[in-house]
Amino acid sequence: MENQPHIHIDRYERRWIALVTVMLGVFFATLLVGSTFFNVNPSGQGGFVNPNLLEETMFASPGLRHLGENRYEAVILAQTWNFVPAQMTVPEGAEVTFYITSRDVIHGFMIEEHNVNFEVIPGHISQARIHFNEAGTYKMLCHQYCGRLHQAMHADIIVEEVEQTVAVSE
Repeated sequence: MENQPHIHIDRYERRWIALVTVMLGVFFATLLVGSTFFNVNPSGQGGFVNPNLLEETMFASPGLRHLGENRYEAVILAQTWNFVPAQMTVPEGAEVTFYITSRDVIHGFMIEEHNVNFEVIPGHISQARIHFNEAGTYKMLCHQYCGRLHQAMHADIIVEEVEQTVAVSE
């Protein structure tokens, strides 16, 4: 044991090592606090599907499905240059699980004022669960350039007060 060489770390290197260690701790703490207290989470992967065979999957009839109580499932198909369905209506306080894929090219998907923002890739099913606690109209927008009419690619989620009815239109 006495014959092992002594490793000398310069004081500036020690400071950098300490700084990097502290920053990694700060980054990890930020991720932990964000996911625990602010519900900041990456979108979930809902599986894979052959984009050439969408007619044989749940995306053959996209739309909103009532699952009971105040829970809904939204199956959305992104295609050049629209979302199907183009409009969905849910009651205030609804919990909606979104399943979305693309028929043709990479699209983006975000919902105004909510924590949903991801790319929609052909063959991949992305999913996210959102609570709509305030009445209003929220846009689903494509934020990934997908062609000449990209700027027109949007749909609406209408959140109505509890007294009103639930409907879906394409």
